[in-house]
Amino acid sequence: MLSIMLSLYLSVSILFPFGTQPNAGDPFLIVNKKVNELAYIDGNEVQRVLSVATGKSIDQTPEGLFTIIVKAENPYYRKKNIEGGAKENPLGTRWIGFDAKGTNGRIYGVHGTNRPDSIGKYTTAGCIRLLNEEVELLYNDIPIGTKILITSSNQSFYELASKAGAIGENIELK
Repeated sequence: MLSIMLSLYLSVSILFPFGTQPNAGDPFLIVNKKVNELAYIDGNEVQRVLSVATGKSIDQTPEGLFTIIVKAENPYYRKKNIEGGAKENPLGTRWIGFDAKGTNGRIYGVHGTNRPDSIGKYTTAGCIRLLNEEVELLYNDIPIGTKILITSSNQSFYELASKAGAIGENIELK
């Protein structure tokens, strides 16, 4: 009986991802590689749209619906052994990692940058770059388990969010 109760608790615990689809009204991220923008959706509305940098080639930033599974302040840059918080750290001040391509949230992520001039461009090895000030705000708003949709589309963020279920059907698209 105890194992059944524990299983039930863990299956609905906020520590675990929310499931395969977002729930209308929950925090949700959409990255549109076509325009290099990220939309933060919450409470059935697009709260803000931010300019980002994405992969140098179309296939470097993976597309699909993923889950935020790791968050870190002043992330350590393993590839070049650069301490978190260091001015030369290309990951900036925050890391929001997601499970693309079966990874553990430490390969692909939304992160800050020490190169603000790269924002809006196709220049990363696959991650999504934001200005440090913007990723810090987003970091505070996004819990572990939040869904992130990465696509290359001509549709608006409202259309994409509605189609994904992140904005309720009874909400009028703007």
